[in-house]
Amino acid sequence: MKNSEPKSEDKEPVRHLKASSKLYEINTRVWLRRFDSGDNQAKLDDVPMAYWEGLAQKGINYVWLMGVWKICSSTIEKYCLKEGPVKDSFKTTLRDLQREDIIGSPYAIDRYEVNPLIGNERSLLDTRTVLNKLGIKLILDFVPNHFSADSSVIRTDPYVFLQGDFDELSDDSTTFYKPFEDDDRIFAHGRDPFFPAWEDTVQVNYFSPAAREFMMNALMALTRLCDGVRCDMAMLSLNDIFKETWHRIVTKMNDDPPQDEFWTVCIKAVKDAFPDFLFLAEVYWDLEGRLLEMGFDFIYDKKLTDRLYNGSANEIREHLWAADDFQRKSMRFIENHDEQRAVTALGEEKSKAAAVIISTLQGMHFYHDGQFEGRTVKLPVQLGREPLEPVNTDLMQFYKKLLTITSATIFKKGRWLLLEVLPSWDDDPSYQNILSWRWKYAPENCLVIVNYSEAVATCRIKLDVIGYPGQVEIVDVLNEKTYMRSAEDLGRDGLHVVLDAYKSHIFSF
Repeated sequence: MKNSEPKSEDKEPVRHLKASSKLYEINTRVWLRRFDSGDNQAKLDDVPMAYWEGLAQKGINYVWLMGVWKICSSTIEKYCLKEGPVKDSFKTTLRDLQREDIIGSPYAIDRYEVNPLIGNERSLLDTRTVLNKLGIKLILDFVPNHFSADSSVIRTDPYVFLQGDFDELSDDSTTFYKPFEDDDRIFAHGRDPFFPAWEDTVQVNYFSPAAREFMMNALMALTRLCDGVRCDMAMLSLNDIFKETWHRIVTKMNDDPPQDEFWTVCIKAVKDAFPDFLFLAEVYWDLEGRLLEMGFDFIYDKKLTDRLYNGSANEIREHLWAADDFQRKSMRFIENHDEQRAVTALGEEKSKAAAVIISTLQGMHFYHDGQFEGRTVKLPVQLGREPLEPVNTDLMQFYKKLLTITSATIFKKGRWLLLEVLPSWDDDPSYQNILSWRWKYAPENCLVIVNYSEAVATCRIKLDVIGYPGQVEIVDVLNEKTYMRSAEDLGRDGLHVVLDAYKSHIFSF
């Protein structure tokens, strides 16, 4: 695909710049083991430059190093080794599971200090420098809802955390706990209101002004180390969500609930000092719009993921009718550390079609380490070793081509438009299974067409080819084929398309 710049008078308005970008998530503690040398466990300083250069060549412009912070090893024995579904998942994932493979959750952090097993602050800063020189920004975790259940912060700054009493502990020992033998204070474990508490964590009290200030200062300190943060379960810090989750304790508080939202105040403070610092939100429950209003730059588009997993082409098309501003700020993904591996959940061919979709929409294209190689096993975050899997060379070549195509200027600066798909003939419903959209960055056009169904589908798509010569050369850059079509026919009758199950075209013309 051409990568030419249009004339200045043909360029789209500034609001269309950075129409799409690429984020790559790495499970840092596990990934580093690939660079081990003999008995020496690799750290950030040991990652070869060629690795980062390879990501840059794929068009990756954001790297999320997931799980770099110091954790409390004591929680491993207390919580990770307890019999139950979590431990069962370890045995299922690693058939030769050893005790040393269980390294604790990276989301149960002690403090925002670099885990010494992966390096130190200097090595993290050096990694950021290397990435920035390659045009890649570094994203790290910010976990607003909780710290480790054994965090040293409980000793030094206990006011940060939500406290209960012995009645709560007696009624619900899964949610409440007494962390110290020499201290009678009762604290709450972090939780999502729809699930049992995470027993390896302690809950931050977002109705405490002092706790909010502590968290804001912690976040402000991270601006020294990275270019942005992915905020874990960001909606749990909202006033109404916090109140609903902790209703019993909140009703006992004498203090009035805060008037302002934590994120509104915090993001403004950070961006006033560092305007380019990026905020990414993991968010669900139809709260995406609220977090965007509070200042987040990008939000998870989990609804699209769910529709790609279980929905129809019509349901996906309906989702894509959302306003452009919302779409440009959506993170499109088919897998991450919380989701099943795409090739396992969808099958190889459907995963390819889904990958074409998420990679050619507006917004942030979000990929997961191992996705390109076709890894099939979802790794629990508490494990420090991944099972050996063969590389799926066909899938790897597919992603190499797809990432090359979508690194073109048109996908970064072009204007996106969802297209109407028409039936090829009367009484043929298969056209409804085809999705199509166009990117335009004058004078270049890119047309994406995906059959998101398990059967052959056909359709017509009318194209704006005003100004083109009588014959239009249409190059399928994904399948490496070239077609000649009449401009008159394309404008009047449309491009006639026949696609096998889960197959795609990416046309350049």
